[in-house]
This record gives sequence, structure tokens and C-alpha cells, in this order.
Amino acid sequence: MLDQTIDLDRTFQALADKSRRNMVERLTLGPASVTELAEPLAMSLAAVVQHVQVLEACGVVKTEKVGRTRMCRIEGAAMTAAEGWIADRRRGWEARLDRLGDILNEAATAEETS
Repeated sequence: MLDQTIDLDRTFQALADKSRRNMVERLTLGPASVTELAEPLAMSLAAVVQHVQVLEACGVVKTEKVGRTRMCRIEGAAMTAAEGWIADRRRGWEARLDRLGDILNEAATAEETS
């Protein structure tokens, strides 16, 4: 459980940065080189490499060297874990809101009958 919490912390920390989210969004279209990820961003190639390293460290992105090019691709497991955590929270929120709706409906019905 602790390892899973640490992994989620790293994933959310990595995704907290807008540039990294843009990179992840680009990678959802398919693999890309670090240079391709850098094109739309207003930062140096070295800064983009550092961002990619953060994404790789938390398991969101996998990189491999193909010739002289470093290629990046999405690694689904980390994103699936984050999605599962969010879905679990959503189910709890929805259950509480449903219960609140029931209570309000009961109160409105009781008020109408009195």
C-alpha cells in the first residue's frame, strides 16, 4: 500500500506541471522524440529532457534510444493507477451526493404532506 501511495504521489506531482501535461497529451497521439516534444514548448531542449526524466521516474513515460534519437511513449500502468484512485474518490462523492438527494427528497415529501 505504501509503495502504491508513493507511486501515486510521484505521478500526481509529475502531472502538476503544465509542460509535462502537454507532453503527456502529445504522447497520447503516439510515440515522439524528445525533439518533437520540445517543438511547441518555449524552453531549451535540456529543460525538456529534465521534464521527460521526471515523467519517466514516476512511470508515466518510457523512453528508449533508437539510433541517436531518444523516443518517448506513454506507459499506461501509472496512468491507470491514477485513474483508479480518482474513480474511487468519485464513487464516494457520488454516493454522498445521492444520499443528500434522498434526504432532501424525503424532507420535501414530508413538507408537502403536512
